[in-house]
Amino acid sequence: MSVRLPLLAAVFSVVMSSASLAEVTLASPFTDRAILQREKPVPVWGRAAPREKITVQFRDQTNEVVAGADGRWRVWLKPLAASTEPAELIVSGKSNRLTVREVLVGEVWLASGQSNMEWPVNMARDAEKEVAAANFALIRELKIEHAVASTPADETKTSGWRAATPGEVGGFSAVGYFFARDLHRKLGVPVAIIHSSWGGTAIEAWMSDEARNATPFSAAIAARWQQAKSEWPPKRVAQYPADLAAWEAAENEAKAKGTKNPLPWPQPPATETSPRRPTGLYNAMIAPLAPWAVRGVLWYQGESNIDYTPEYPSLFASLIRSWREAWEEPELPFYFVQIPNYGDGEPLGRKWARLREAQATALTLPATAMAVTIDIGEADNIHPLNKQDVGRRLAAIARAQIYGLSGDWSGPMFARATREGSAMRVHFTHAGTGLVAHDKPVQALELAGADKVFHPAVARIVGETLVVTSPAVKEPVAVRYAWSNAPRANLYNGAGFPAAPFRSDDW
Repeated sequence: MSVRLPLLAAVFSVVMSSASLAEVTLASPFTDRAILQREKPVPVWGRAAPREKITVQFRDQTNEVVAGADGRWRVWLKPLAASTEPAELIVSGKSNRLTVREVLVGEVWLASGQSNMEWPVNMARDAEKEVAAANFALIRELKIEHAVASTPADETKTSGWRAATPGEVGGFSAVGYFFARDLHRKLGVPVAIIHSSWGGTAIEAWMSDEARNATPFSAAIAARWQQAKSEWPPKRVAQYPADLAAWEAAENEAKAKGTKNPLPWPQPPATETSPRRPTGLYNAMIAPLAPWAVRGVLWYQGESNIDYTPEYPSLFASLIRSWREAWEEPELPFYFVQIPNYGDGEPLGRKWARLREAQATALTLPATAMAVTIDIGEADNIHPLNKQDVGRRLAAIARAQIYGLSGDWSGPMFARATREGSAMRVHFTHAGTGLVAHDKPVQALELAGADKVFHPAVARIVGETLVVTSPAVKEPVAVRYAWSNAPRANLYNGAGFPAAPFRSDDW
């Protein structure tokens, strides 16, 4: 008898496992209080037993599909009108029935990147006031939990859908929330943010293997990763939790005293489960989301690639193309934040200016736009607290580019510079009703002659152009504006949008 009991237990286990596998499941974003994208076909997908018949019902639509040999299934709901009235999404299989409750229909955006996208409302400017004022049941966020994977995952862990109320909004992405709040106020429909970001991460972590391999820098990235792993022996890996705890304690003490943390932030270990791993975050935190219907993507990242700026244009363009392929939308709107003014101990240095330029190269791709933040950073803080204006500027782009609402959405963008005697005249696009210098004459201007040596310059605003001169440069050939790590940028258009940093040279 004792010999047969293990056998019976094993048989029972197999039967129960088979029953479990037969149950229909939904992809992880399909949980209560979800918001579905309006006016586009909406995919609903999951797993079931091979060849099982699945029925999906939402509002007045009913769809049926048979799961594939691998158990995967997907149906497409026809485009839906926006609705603030909660409804149930019902999915039925042979052995079970799933009900997703309080589902709305509106606008859905995917927000991703590193720490400045992850930065929460409760740490943004006027945090206490912002949290208390949040009473938006129709603004919701789905936070994707941190995870790393070696291959594209089917599922990802989430916090569940949460509404923007005082009890919940403090943990929302501040940029995502302020973007959503602006859109909701203007459009009057539910707005969702799927928030998938991780502080301190490089762009290659958010790229698929195929996307990275499509660039000339794949081998260099792989070599750096192998080198990084070799620098983390087991003893050093084991010490990391204590180093992080010490840093966090020092950070909390510094904030309480209003001082700067004396300890450097401890970089996470270079292990196979590290967020630094190339492709690891794409596999775990982006791939499982596709093809959830979204209106577009918001991206705020770049700081962790500062030491490899020449790679960024190629990597960024490849990331955008690959995400669009994953969502099967060749021109899925992709709006990104240009890194703000940050001194890094060298406010007049150039490395952050070059990174901003590298980011801006993505504007050559269709359906992209850039929110300029050169005027709202903090020279001594890589995490500026003003996330409200970042969200508003991204929302202004969306309002104009997607929703057809009137109003400016960009500040002046460099078009060309022409020499006029001892001056350079700078022409812009998006100059609006004319150029404006806030508080004082236009700052952060430089001119250079044939010797390629730049000198401080001044300018007169003439309509929608700048006439730039410098007593040290009699025969100018190149002009720059805000071309340093932490410039005093004060040039705007009449609508109040800042001019983007620029240079007319390529030296």
